[in-house]
Amino acid sequence: MTNRGKLIVVSAPSGAGKTTIVRYLLGAGLNLEFSVSACSRAPRPGEKNGKDYYFISKDEFREKIDNKEFLEWEEVYPGSYYGTLLSELEKIWNSGKHVIFDVDVVGGLKLKEKLPERCLSIFIMPPSVEELEKRLMNRSTEKDTEIEKRIGKAVKELGYSPKFDAIIVNTDLEKAKSEAKSLVRSYLAN
Repeated sequence: MTNRGKLIVVSAPSGAGKTTIVRYLLGAGLNLEFSVSACSRAPRPGEKNGKDYYFISKDEFREKIDNKEFLEWEEVYPGSYYGTLLSELEKIWNSGKHVIFDVDVVGGLKLKEKLPERCLSIFIMPPSVEELEKRLMNRSTEKDTEIEKRIGKAVKELGYSPKFDAIIVNTDLEKAKSEAKSLVRSYLAN
């Protein structure tokens, strides 16, 4: 694997604000490019293949696992796979940019484990589980049973936060964005 470039991993329970913060960082002049993950689920309304995710079938995903085409992958929910393609990293590094990830907590820790010397891992902490539930309900992208499943997963994920290099509590979005930008700028300068 190429020795250029660094990895910025932003992880959080679903609904904590990681995608909003990653989008902000991408526009903050930090020479970052978003790593598009692969997944085996269907696109949500408004999602585009190759921009939000590479949407592939479960069979194709398993074939890529067998061919060792992923830096990391996980079965997030039964039959629902997500992962980082090695080809995506190479493409970004070859363009002279650093890679930023918007990944779930377990995926974030796997990325940090694979390339610890080139990785800054940031955990976005929601102000509370109740606030997280409210945010998920306001998104209106999942059914109530999905929200319950995500809240259960979130409670477990909060326990992993100490394993990250930095924790940002997203009580105030503007403050969280500013804190993230400062952390990333400092890391990339070294």
